[in-house]
Amino acid sequence: MNVSVAAPTARLALQVRGLVQGVGLRPWIWRLAHEHGLAGWVRNDGDGVAIEVQGPAPALALFRAALAVPPPLARLDAIEAQTLAPLAGSGGFAILDSGRGPVRTGIGADTAVCADCLAETFDPAGRRWRYPFTTCTHCGPRYTIAARLPWDRPNTALAGFALCASCREEYENPADRRFHAEALACPACGPRLRLQRPEGSRAEVDGDPLAATLALFRAGGIVAVKGLGGFHLMCDARNANAVAGLRRRKRRPGKPFALLAANPASLAGLVSTDAPARALLESPQRPIVLLPAPAADAHLPGIAPGLDRLGVMLPATPLQYLLFHEAAGRPAGSDWLRAAQSALFVCTSANPSGEPLAIDDAEACTRLAGIADAVLGHDRAILQRVDDSVLLARTGKPLFLRRARGWTPQEIRLPVAGPPVLALGGELKNTVCVTRADRAWLSQHLGDLGSAAARRALADTVAHLLAVLDIRPERVACDLHPDSAAAHFAGEYAARHDLPLIPVQHHHAHLAAVLAEHGHTGAVLGLVLDGFGLGHDGTLWGGEWLSKEGQRLGRLAPMRLPGGDAAAREPWRMAASALHALGRAADIPARLPQPAARTVAAMLAKGLHCPPTSSCGRLFDAAAGLLGVCAVNTYEGEAAIRLEAAARRHGPVEALAGCWRSFEDGTLDLLPLLANLADETGPGRGAARFHATLAAALAAHSLRLAARHRLDTVALAGGCCANLLLVGDLRARLEAAGLRVLEACELPPNDGGLALGQAWVAMGGDDA
Repeated sequence: MNVSVAAPTARLALQVRGLVQGVGLRPWIWRLAHEHGLAGWVRNDGDGVAIEVQGPAPALALFRAALAVPPPLARLDAIEAQTLAPLAGSGGFAILDSGRGPVRTGIGADTAVCADCLAETFDPAGRRWRYPFTTCTHCGPRYTIAARLPWDRPNTALAGFALCASCREEYENPADRRFHAEALACPACGPRLRLQRPEGSRAEVDGDPLAATLALFRAGGIVAVKGLGGFHLMCDARNANAVAGLRRRKRRPGKPFALLAANPASLAGLVSTDAPARALLESPQRPIVLLPAPAADAHLPGIAPGLDRLGVMLPATPLQYLLFHEAAGRPAGSDWLRAAQSALFVCTSANPSGEPLAIDDAEACTRLAGIADAVLGHDRAILQRVDDSVLLARTGKPLFLRRARGWTPQEIRLPVAGPPVLALGGELKNTVCVTRADRAWLSQHLGDLGSAAARRALADTVAHLLAVLDIRPERVACDLHPDSAAAHFAGEYAARHDLPLIPVQHHHAHLAAVLAEHGHTGAVLGLVLDGFGLGHDGTLWGGEWLSKEGQRLGRLAPMRLPGGDAAAREPWRMAASALHALGRAADIPARLPQPAARTVAAMLAKGLHCPPTSSCGRLFDAAAGLLGVCAVNTYEGEAAIRLEAAARRHGPVEALAGCWRSFEDGTLDLLPLLANLADETGPGRGAARFHATLAAALAAHSLRLAARHRLDTVALAGGCCANLLLVGDLRARLEAAGLRVLEACELPPNDGGLALGQAWVAMGGDDA
């Protein structure tokens, strides 16, 4: 439609809020205004995007209706309109420089290279032929290169790269898809690749960096490759010696590695995919997706030892695509990916065990010496380290295990507004959360806080998140346990800024995170199945039924933790605890061939250093230890993961009758189930029986407590809720009984979502 604006009849001021900067919204609005013959302007500001537009009323109505369907990366939460007096003689529509003021908008997450940019990258006649940094307003880095808002080039990692004439023309042309694409670059003016040796000299490797990288892969080498939010350690996934070497160098004996594949066809015969799984793999977020792989050990030995799932992802950057192009021999034509389908790379976070992800080339050369044979980096800085997101494919919405690249810093809408809060999360799988009014922002996954480097990364992330969102907290929240690194940081921050510090019980925070995500402010029965956290009574909790306010309504019967924290690392100790509780202490040395078995038996007999816990996670450990599925965890949660895999391999069984006891005080005792497992001769059958019986027991006890407290909604939370076998059965039983079930969907059920729950409690959300 083309309507004359010579005699404007109406003028509007529009304020667009949501995810609206760095997503191509302004040039889209410019084109929309021209299409409808309207005059005015558009610009970024602290609230989002501001528009003034005028013209005939019918054209304005069409313009406003079209705003409801924005570009694919944009999300419009609100459009506020104000009628203004028309301006005489106004003509044309312009894109103005960004306005200033307090920031009340967000910034987009990093997304994978789009189809248009990918086509340009592999067009031999184009000026971006095989350029590793091809991007536009519809794709590429956002959060990882942003120093501050508004989203303008001087506020990004590209500030030091002056645009060449050709790029400048694209950047300044509102009709071009690269209009104000802040990461815009080309071979003439943008960042460049470099392959370096990590020995400390940083001397560049001679020759083409991509060709040299592929030569290293083919020779069984390991290369640290720079991604959107940090480096990956990569090698040929089909080379068992290379995979074993990576495990040895990284000191990662059993934890599964993720795989990078050229496209879904590359995964045929390795994993089972359906349409939703393929859509998730190919989504702009490009997460690692855990998919069924019944013969993983046979096809790819050493990738995921003892498991029946593989974590796979597709390329997110032109550089990753170029590695496959190189592996295929640099074929011409638009369907070159077909020739690259046989290539498969291990792609795991580039960090020494327990430390943060490496993001700087020089840092990678230093920290990864002894792990990587070379470092494939470049001179575009990463301003925020952001690891890969990890999701578990399932019926309905996928389950987050790690929420990071592609989703950070996507905001979360809260059901009520409150004062701004900074919440520091937990000691493991740490994330932090900040809130403003009825919005919350969860940081990327930061991991465990056991090292000094990890604690520095925590401080850097807090500073960056508060700065980029321009938030000044009025309250600080943390875990109830005073000795965690996150709680120490929270206390110091609160004292330094004279703010109230609000400790939140660990499992109350787990429950609150689910309630905040779903906007549920009514009464609820919370079932929190977790590792452990400090309870209000000073004991270690982990299998609790809670009210919305965190009051304990029920619990799993406590078990002893021989050796305290050591029992979480060594499931055989929990098996010993179960045998002791069953009156079979004499069986401990014979059943458990560990050097410390007799010592542990003596500790249990005397009650020395054996604190009680209601932890569901330790119940899984006891079952895994009794069945011989896992004696020692080489990574967090290994016993439970291997136990679930064993149960899936065996197949469904009926729950064992009479293998639990419910008591009037709200306690659920599962010792009879462990007694059955102690005599089980088939590990797979025992694992299946454990899952089925535990689900039946939890459901029966939940129904009893829900009836007692007149509740019709159950919220499932905590790290054990990542177990699809358990939760699927439990959910089905609860829903069949007429209860509404809430689960984590937009956040991980594990400690990765803890900070949101802390923030929600500190805001007073559990009193809403």
